[in-house]
Amino acid sequence: MTGKNCVAIASDLRFGVQQQTVATNFEKVFKMHDHLYIGLSGLATDIQNVSKELTYKMNLYEMDEGRKMKPRSFGNMVCSFLYEKRFGPWFVEPLVAGLESSGDGSDDMKPFICGMDLIGAPVYTDDFVVSGTAEESLFGMCESMYRKDMEPDDLFETVAQCLLSAVDRDCISGWGAIVHVITKDGVTTRRLVGRQD
Repeated sequence: MTGKNCVAIASDLRFGVQQQTVATNFEKVFKMHDHLYIGLSGLATDIQNVSKELTYKMNLYEMDEGRKMKPRSFGNMVCSFLYEKRFGPWFVEPLVAGLESSGDGSDDMKPFICGMDLIGAPVYTDDFVVSGTAEESLFGMCESMYRKDMEPDDLFETVAQCLLSAVDRDCISGWGAIVHVITKDGVTTRRLVGRQD
């Protein structure tokens, strides 16, 4: 979800096989650099493999170019990476969230978010994007609670309430959550305690 010069990305912490819970501390959001995160929902082994592959590609880019990749370029790279495997796809639905310079000479940072399906078909938006098993509930909560140009604290509160309310309505999501709010000054990460059944 986007805010005013900030962006937030969040996920629950449950790892399960249908109704059976296997772990309650499974990371699904990965840091690519200080102003860029990716969230992956889907098959657990593919989440881990894709996150490692993308970290590898990011490191190669930084070595070759001598700079950090912009979020929009990273989103395009992820789309291309997934499309390469379209006949035997990775079972993940990535969400990219980051900040990039506004390009007008000021030190303002413009939020960037995008989502994609398992073969890399992207959707770009300027408010919010969701994926996962609680997707329908998340859409409803985000549509009702999102406001334009929220400050970082308001953005955190909105994302946290949307996520907790949505996973309460989905029996295969939950066991707490993690929220990352990215600003130009750094990242604030908070863990939430949610329904634990």
